[in-house]
Amino acid sequence: MKTRLLRVLVYLAFAAAGLILADLFVGGFRISWLNWWGFLVAIVVFAVVQSIATPVAIRVARRHAPLLLGGIGIIATFVSLLVVAVLPSAGVRITTVGAWFLAPLVVWIVSAIATWALTVVLIDRPARALSARKR
Repeated sequence: MKTRLLRVLVYLAFAAAGLILADLFVGGFRISWLNWWGFLVAIVVFAVVQSIATPVAIRVARRHAPLLLGGIGIIATFVSLLVVAVLPSAGVRITTVGAWFLAPLVVWIVSAIATWALTVVLIDRPARALSARKR
């Protein structure tokens, strides 16, 4: 349970980092910083939609387009950003065509790399060390 909660917190933190970096570096992608709760809504909605969209996209791709399996993460990120951008309370706006291509890429790369790295450092290594001590 503690490990699962840690994984969720790590994922939320780096989803936030990906959104912030997209806001900084992708023209046409804007986060409204006037209401901090809107950004929190964006992070949570993004994470929930991503966690639902990924398995659904995997099932659909396996059945109908197996060649898309390698791009499932980016597709799920795009869908998640689409949902977040449509929600008025989320405070995220994507206004240009270029931003619709670049923002999912930036968010996906940042969240994927950071989540993988921190999961290895914070969760997998301590779990292996704990299991080694039990032997």
